Amino acid sequence: MKTLFSLTTTPLPPHFAELYRELDIAAERFDSARKLHRTLQQQAPDFFLGEFVYGWGNDYAGNTVSNLDVTLRTLQCAAPKAKVIVLMQPSQAPHIGKLLELFPVHAVLRFPLSDEEMRAVLQSPA
Repeated sequence: MKTLFSLTTTPLPPHFAELYRELDIAAERFDSARKLHRTLQQQAPDFFLGEFVYGWGNDYAGNTVSNLDVTLRTLQCAAPKAKVIVLMQPSQAPHIGKLLELFPVHAVLRFPLSDEEMRAVLQSPA
């Protein structure tokens, strides 16, 4: 069985529980990056699903692009083979390129998402 860890901030994140079951993927949702990072010390997922939010200067040192930077750096060490799937609101599209310059990403999907889009990403080769 494959594993998928997700970290989303949307109040109503997409739920693909039936799709995950059908594809034999055990999914675990995290509401905190810290909890996710602790779990990554114990287990590396096959997939990571994270919601991109551009970081409009939220870092005094200016060295982060988004809310996902620290998590993606952690994944590079703890789960280098994990397929990273980034979700985003359409309004974030002008900024996603900055994240893609820094981190390898398997797929970027825009809200609203369909089962077919998620299935295609989960089944596509690395």
